[in-house]
Amino acid sequence: MASPTTLDAWLARLEAAHPVGIDLGLERVARVARRMGLLDAPVAGRLVTVAGTNGKGSTVAMLDALAQAHGLSTAAYTSPHLLRYNERLRLSGAEASDSLLIDGFTAVEKARVDGPPISLSYFEVGTLGALWAIARQRPDLAILEVGLGGRLDAVNIVDPDVAVITTVAQDHAAYLGDDLEGIGREKAGILRAGRPTVLGSTTLPKSVREVAAELGARVYALDESFFRQGGEAEGEEEGWRWRGRDPAGQSVEIDALPDPGLPLDNAATALQALALAGVELNATDCRRALAAVRLPGRMQWRGQWCLDVGHNPHAATYVASRLAARPCAGRTIALLGMLVDKDADGVIEALQPAVDAWVPVSLEGDRARRASDLAGRVAARGGTVWHCADAPEAGAAWLATRLSPEDRVLVCGSFFTVAAVLMAWQTAEQTDVNDSAMEGTP
Repeated sequence: MASPTTLDAWLARLEAAHPVGIDLGLERVARVARRMGLLDAPVAGRLVTVAGTNGKGSTVAMLDALAQAHGLSTAAYTSPHLLRYNERLRLSGAEASDSLLIDGFTAVEKARVDGPPISLSYFEVGTLGALWAIARQRPDLAILEVGLGGRLDAVNIVDPDVAVITTVAQDHAAYLGDDLEGIGREKAGILRAGRPTVLGSTTLPKSVREVAAELGARVYALDESFFRQGGEAEGEEEGWRWRGRDPAGQSVEIDALPDPGLPLDNAATALQALALAGVELNATDCRRALAAVRLPGRMQWRGQWCLDVGHNPHAATYVASRLAARPCAGRTIALLGMLVDKDADGVIEALQPAVDAWVPVSLEGDRARRASDLAGRVAARGGTVWHCADAPEAGAAWLATRLSPEDRVLVCGSFFTVAAVLMAWQTAEQTDVNDSAMEGTP
């Protein structure tokens, strides 16, 4: 079969040939990686892997921005994407080109069939392709987000110099179960003997530290080895302070840090991870990076609209706290769309104190939850359902004509919900641009 010549064609082929769903295990992906030579030498000068239930994306984004501000070349691999597959791999801040991704997929496919063919999932092909592309660039620092779990995730075939665990909460119960100690042990599967481990939450299950102790991994934990003081409150113009450790154990402190609009515990975690990766932190560079970093879909404000992809109670609790710290004169309306395998009741309960009215929306696909189901769950908890819509973009369009200047809208519940609204806005903006161009044509 001839290889596809476009990225869209490659992605369509992968979706058809390999299940998009999760297929945990390292044996198959490691065999292909060995055929590709990816395990023969480090893919980057230094490598950081980031696992956790929530906070991975923001930690990776801030690590990437901080490293670049210090003059390092970087690679950042994350998943899933919002609008374009290219978002999953960034090289020194720029999305990977179609041609580089295609070359990576081609290299994976060649190795996959070089001998007895090996079945790989969509995510595994993407991860191997990204590692191949990173190895060709060999940046100073590579930052890899663990897609799900840790121990059996495809990213875990490479050994990190620094391992990060942001949070542990319930999500993906069908694969990881609902026992937090068990989930913690799976996340801790990314730890390595004798290597630094950064723990970015004060409420991690005991199993994480137990694995670290079993391995002899050196633990740097929030509020023990590194600290953040202040921030995340309206009007704190003086910024916040970070204090942590360098690889030699010496104390490092930086003050007057700006709020990046992302969780400050994750910002503190990123600073500690970068320091342990051997970067001598410069206060000016740190301030500059945190002031400029942006992560679409994470507390992303666009006028009256806030977009956040959080889809479990832990993430929703954080969003509610940030909304409470930023009160508005009008109503807060939640445009909520979720998948059936997510804890909708827990998300609604977490957001309820910060929300005045709800607009449930339906998503597409086998895992989609209907707006009527969400509306029933909202009503059962005493919430006000203002309107139901068949799609996120339809709900956003309905709301746009009914908001007062003092109101605000939270678009939330899923990557699919946020992506649909962003795509609709982009399409409308492009239409306006084209119409304007036509009007100016003689």
